[in-house]
This record gives sequence, C-alpha cells and structure tokens, in this order.
Amino acid sequence: MVRPDEVPGVPNLPYFTPKHQLNPGTPMPGTEKPIPTIFKPLQIRGVTMRNRITVSPMCQYSSANFGPTVGALTDWHVATLGHYAIKGAGLVFIEATGVQANGRISVNCPGLWSDAQIPAVRRVADFVKSQGALCGIQLGHAGLKASSTAIWLALRNSAGRRFNQRAGPEVGGWPEDVVGPMGGEEWTWDGLKSTDPEAGYWAPRALSEADIKQFTEDFGKAAFRAVQAGVDLIEIHGAHGYLIGQFLSPVSNQRTDKYGGSFENRTRLLVEVIHAIRSNIPETMPLFLRISGSEWLEDTEVGRKYGSWTIDDSIALAKLLPGLGVDLIDVSSGGGHPSQKIDPFGAGGYQNAMSAKIRAAVKKDNVKLLVGAVGLITEAEQARDIIDGKHVKQANSGTDGGEIVKEAQAIVKMTEQDKDADPMADVVFIARQFLREPEWVLKVAQELGVPVAYPTQFSFVQPRP
Repeated sequence: MVRPDEVPGVPNLPYFTPKHQLNPGTPMPGTEKPIPTIFKPLQIRGVTMRNRITVSPMCQYSSANFGPTVGALTDWHVATLGHYAIKGAGLVFIEATGVQANGRISVNCPGLWSDAQIPAVRRVADFVKSQGALCGIQLGHAGLKASSTAIWLALRNSAGRRFNQRAGPEVGGWPEDVVGPMGGEEWTWDGLKSTDPEAGYWAPRALSEADIKQFTEDFGKAAFRAVQAGVDLIEIHGAHGYLIGQFLSPVSNQRTDKYGGSFENRTRLLVEVIHAIRSNIPETMPLFLRISGSEWLEDTEVGRKYGSWTIDDSIALAKLLPGLGVDLIDVSSGGGHPSQKIDPFGAGGYQNAMSAKIRAAVKKDNVKLLVGAVGLITEAEQARDIIDGKHVKQANSGTDGGEIVKEAQAIVKMTEQDKDADPMADVVFIARQFLREPEWVLKVAQELGVPVAYPTQFSFVQPRP
C-alpha cells in the first residue's frame, strides 16, 4: 500500500500537486493496438510534446485595463489554460501577448513589455508544466487593429453586427498611438473615417525606421522575459492582419523604403524580429511562426490593384524559415482586409489543405520545417488523419450552402493533395473546440481506441479495457 508521504509532489512549486506517474494524454504502457501518430511524442529542439495536439492561442480579454496589473495574466488564465493541460493537451499556448503596450489587440489583452508582468506568466507556465504539458506564448503586435474593446462589448453595443469597437482613453485605449506600415485616415483597417459612427478602428500613424528598430528590440526583450517566466517555446503572431502580417501584405504595406515593395522588403521586419528573438532565447528553445497562408484577396478589387499575400508567398517564406531559426509554421488564413472573399471561421477545412501544400513544398526541397494545421478541426478521425496522411474528412461548414461554402470548396479543390498521401501537417492546433470540450484530448483518445493516462486526481473515472 502506498502511504500518503510516498506520493511525490511536483518540485519547485509553492503548493502541492501530485506528480503524475504517467502524464495525462499519453498512451498507457502495453497498448497492443497501433498508436496513431497524433498520440506519439514529438521532440522539437530541447523539448518534447507528449502528443501532437496543441491548444491554439485564444484571446480571453481578461487582463486589467487600468492600474498596476495592466496587461498581466490572472487567475482566469491559470484556470482555463491549466485545465487544458490537466486534460492532456501536449502544448498549451498563452494568448496573443503584446510586446509593446500599444500592441495589444484590446485594452483587456495581456502584454509582456514589462518585467512586472513576468510573475503572472510564470504562474501560468508553472502550472501548465506541472501537468506534463508544454507551455508556449504567442508574442505579437496588433498594429492597425489595436486599441479596441473586448469582443463581447462590441457585439453587445452593435446588437451583434460588429466584432470590433474602438477603445478610447476613458477605458484605457490609445487612439493617438495606433501604428501601422502606413499612416493617416485612409489607412484605418476597416476603411472608415474616424468621424464615421460605424468606424471600428482608429487611424494609425506610420512607423518610422527608428520606431521599427525599437519594435524589433522590444520583441527580443519580450522573448527574454518569456524565458525568465519559464515558458517552453514562443510563437510569433504574423497572421490575421496584425502588424507583422500588415507588413507582409502589399495591400496594407505600400511603403517606399526598405520595408516595402518587394517580397524581400516586405518580409524584412519579420526577419529582423526572428533574429531579435533567437538572440534572446536559448538555442534549445523552439520558435514557431503563425501566418495567414492567404489573404483571400486575389479575386477582389483591392487585390487586383495592389496584389496580395498568397499561398505561393507563404511557400516562399516557409522555405526561408529554418535558416533563420524557426522550427514550425502554423498556417491560418485571412484577417488582413475586410474585402477578403472567404470567412475563415465558417468555411470548413480548407486551411488544412494549405498546410498540406506548404508541407509538401518544403519537403520536396528537403527543407526541415514542421507544419501546423489549424481551423475547424473538431473530430477525432479528422485530427488523426491530418497527421497520418490518410483520407481526410473535412469539417462540416455548419451551413447549408451559399457563396462562402462554394468558395471554400473551390479553394480546397485548388490546394488539396492526393488522398492517402503524405501527412497534411505535423501538429494540429485546436481552438474553439477546447472551449466547447476542455477534455477533447481524452475524448479523441477514447474515440480512436487509444488507452491514455488520466490526471492522477481523475484516475478513478479512467475508462478500463
């Protein structure tokens, strides 16, 4: 019989939590059935994911907007992110975190621009890691999309019509310090003037080259703080029309200096950010990059006029990343311009097809880069097959038809790979499904017939063979 004093706790914590004999979400020893790749460990540099399932960064709008704890994570983040770790996710990401105070998406988003914000990140990272998961943090800057209110306030105040509402100084906003590649009233993200009552975004000022230098330095400093906080890995947010994505796009970036124009110039800011991060983190720490694989602007007036960021651009960028020190590309899409021709939240599994195309292209050129798939991954077999390369089931769009579905089907046809071919991705990133089902990893294991460990405290409800 095991005595209470023989149950070891996780070391170096100011509280007791039992050290799991076998980490939750890992296959039980002696399992006779073949283990799907999604439940096999994956080593990336000096860390190992216990399985290939990642909790995507998800904005929670739950940090203080005023006072000494502005931008700091809270108990809400410990409770939510910690629970995903308890229930077996291999990697849990802290949401988009501003490297500068004016880089937050909303006044209630977190940041890591100050040493005072390190302890709260450490508290989350310590708990996530105590449950056997890796803890990542997504660092970024909202650029044109900064200084907004929490999404539920925008929805409430617009009777459900708008997801974005500007935040003024009275609620902690910074309308005079919203920045982007370009500046002036014509460069608001939604194209509406500040005097328009329907406007959802502030007019930006253009970043100078001195501002850009400070920005890259602050990115490196935020990465160093993440290391001090005990985070296992970092992801750069270069997607969804935030600042780095704004520089990548020829639509939002029409600068005439060394940061605008050619592909090389538009990617220059990102390259400098990667260098700044890698010089501030250990060689053993992985670095991820999230991008929008496409802006979905090719068939729009603005895209025809200026060009757009496309899947071919994403492939070209992906091939450069390992040489810069990036280990994984996390492929999302859209968010760069309101004229986009597809809804990234309602169009099914087309993003998985983009991941597959990027993965096939880098593999063909012997470029060693991991690829992550994200977007409406909800089912056990779907997630398994994305990683194993079997006949992939696309997620249901949730609608009965219409233009969005037709466009999604067309995009899938353009980008899909042969069935029963190579894997579409190496890791799956799951977002909203974890909000619905925090125990999704355990559910997937049960549906795939993989006996996995449960948390020590929940072991008495673990399914038995």
